[in-house]
Amino acid sequence: MTVRVLLADDQALLRGTFRLLIDSAPDLEVVGEAGTGREAVALARSLRADLVLMDIRMPDLDGLAATALITADEDLAGVKVLILTTFENDEYVAEALRAGASGFLGKGIDPAELLDAVRLVAAGDALLSPAATKALIGRFLAQPDPVRRAALPRLDVLTAREQQVVALVAAGLSNDDIAERLFVTPLTAKTHVNRAMTKLGARDRAQLVVIAYETGLVRPGGG
Repeated sequence: MTVRVLLADDQALLRGTFRLLIDSAPDLEVVGEAGTGREAVALARSLRADLVLMDIRMPDLDGLAATALITADEDLAGVKVLILTTFENDEYVAEALRAGASGFLGKGIDPAELLDAVRLVAAGDALLSPAATKALIGRFLAQPDPVRRAALPRLDVLTAREQQVVALVAAGLSNDDIAERLFVTPLTAKTHVNRAMTKLGARDRAQLVVIAYETGLVRPGGG
């Protein structure tokens, strides 16, 4: 199955470079390009891409606001957003995750790593660059505003095992890692993750990380 990618960056040269790279992969295809945030939202709705490769600094509407609009649109529930930017600071990472992004990478990434990142995020996994450390992400996500906290899902909809699995996802563990930790099969671990996402209304594993921190299920530097 070919992953359909929408490029959103205000620099035409970079979009052209990314297009050449992505189109060189047999399982990936660029289906459109946007030079502004509003254009990215419009094209996401019309082209039905699987993934949007989104820059942060863009005219008209920045990438974080555009991401929030895309992820809030129920008609675009299957669209993933991968933030690719030169601004790899902690606050941008937290804002990107809160906006609904599934991944966050710096533009200094190697070409092969970028292609792997697109595949990973399109498949529903969360992805953060090494610069976006879990401790720093957690430090920001653990202090949401009162309005947002009131809107968070209730963890009591999860079973004790599902809460345990969500905590392990927030710790960065893969399904295989979770299976090994809990002495279950990888398929069972995946089933627990998927059920937790469904019950909590999470789009992907990245949103499980956000929920785990903001509800206090896990805390920065702790369990």
